[in-house]
Amino acid sequence: MGSTQRSKPLEVVEPIGTRVLIRKDEDKKTTKGGIELPGNIEIPTITGRVVAVSTQVERDEDYPISQYDKVLFNPKNAVPVDFEGDNRLFVVPVEDVVAVFRRQEQ
Repeated sequence: MGSTQRSKPLEVVEPIGTRVLIRKDEDKKTTKGGIELPGNIEIPTITGRVVAVSTQVERDEDYPISQYDKVLFNPKNAVPVDFEGDNRLFVVPVEDVVAVFRRQEQ
């Protein structure tokens, strides 16, 4: 006779309106030339992966953004989600997503 242990339900963040949830890439500690930066200096990174897309954005053909896309975004209006220790999740207005990285088929 064992005790049944209930696991905590997973919390998810679902953006609403014209917003997407982005996991920001880690800030770089090395320049493209290979120079290591001191610990307190980082090159700010404004790229990341789309974790979730609001229903409104998903339905709008003007926003060709989908889950897992790599994007470039303006962090000015990004709202941090205090959800994880490393705090790399941000809710971003879709207007602040300025580019989507695509592979070109040849």
